[in-house]
Amino acid sequence: MANPSSPNPSFSFSDFPDDVQLCILSFLAPSEIAAFACTSKHFAALCRSDAKLWLALCERRWGSKTRIKQWPIGKLVTYKQLYRTLNDFDSLIGFWRRSGPNSTTLLFFEWGPSFLAGSRVSPSKTGSYRVVKDPFLWLTLYPSGETISFLDPDSRFEMCDVLLQSGDLDLGLLETELVPVNVSFMGKNHVSVEENLSFGHSKSGFRRTSSSGNLGAEEDVIGPDHGLPGSLPDRLMYDIYQHFANRTSPSHDRATRRQRKREKERQGRKKWESEHFLKIVNCSPTPSRPLQGLWKGICHDMNLVFYMVAYDDIGGIVCRRFGDSSRLRSVFWTSNTKFIESPFSPEEEYIYDSRIHLRPLAAEDFGHGQPSPWMENELVSRIVYINSNDYDLAVPSLSRASSNPHVMGGRIWQYENGTFGFGFLCDNQIIDLKQIARDGCILDTTELFID
Repeated sequence: MANPSSPNPSFSFSDFPDDVQLCILSFLAPSEIAAFACTSKHFAALCRSDAKLWLALCERRWGSKTRIKQWPIGKLVTYKQLYRTLNDFDSLIGFWRRSGPNSTTLLFFEWGPSFLAGSRVSPSKTGSYRVVKDPFLWLTLYPSGETISFLDPDSRFEMCDVLLQSGDLDLGLLETELVPVNVSFMGKNHVSVEENLSFGHSKSGFRRTSSSGNLGAEEDVIGPDHGLPGSLPDRLMYDIYQHFANRTSPSHDRATRRQRKREKERQGRKKWESEHFLKIVNCSPTPSRPLQGLWKGICHDMNLVFYMVAYDDIGGIVCRRFGDSSRLRSVFWTSNTKFIESPFSPEEEYIYDSRIHLRPLAAEDFGHGQPSPWMENELVSRIVYINSNDYDLAVPSLSRASSNPHVMGGRIWQYENGTFGFGFLCDNQIIDLKQIARDGCILDTTELFID
């Protein structure tokens, strides 16, 4: 220990209490912790502290997003293993789109209390800014340490939530109601979802089948600590006893019938075809790219649509309607991203004030008797000029009325709250765009009604 009375006292890391050391280590990455553990035996033991260090690592990184202590931790699952699992799941967080031609499926992954949920997201048909959030995929960690994934084609995830909250994961029930799947990464931004046909039958599954006719093989699978008597005669007598006990047990008969019913239902169910999804990178605005990301807005036919705004490699901005399989998908393109800051000229103020904002008409987006929060125009902070040469693909009727359909002028008005609207000079309307998600959560969700 250094002398505190010396002019320049110095302290080493080992001088701090263990709790302080663990707190400092919780800021490091696992690779850095592994390197630090090689410096001494004491530090190696400190880095192996699962209930302290690795719990702190999980809490620091994901504690605000999921409930770390609700994930299954026990003899077979440690916080270090949980960290690895959550790190894998973290790569799924965000928006994904289905791969393939004419695909309009938008998938969004987010954290749940003790699972990761993927939902299909689509515009509502209510003429409002609300979006439909349709539960689709569910991933969690089983107490034995395996990662399990289920697909919910009929949106019955309420059953999963009840089972998770009760702590009773009936895999047989889940397998009957849902589709067990494998979620596999193919690179950083490509995942495949395919049905797990071997679920519950392989060694890594969650149900084990045994054969009393081959005790040696059973011992190889189960291991020596399976709780049966050690000698061969004892094991044979145990199997004989279990055989007759099961035959006379009503509960066993009911369980067997349920299991056979589940197997029959599973075999009769149509096989789920594998799907591939590509991650949508840069799906949120940044200070240097305030317009990029996924947005929602009311278009000319007063329906809600999604828009994807991206910055290209030559300093331009492209806005397209998401999932539009037709040729009429390009909304605007501009090569000049220089912002015009406030105050604006009287001409610019007139262009903005004389336009009609395309906004929701549905009363469900605001309280009864209360004025719509979008009745008044947004406060504009800055403007970008549009010089689109694709506008003729977006609205052909307007482009035909223009003297030069290949170069259409317009404006992007960025509002002080971070959202923006856009419009063309040949039109008298502004399409106001709002964010679909913020801080890892979908905004303005509505229920999916199934007949």
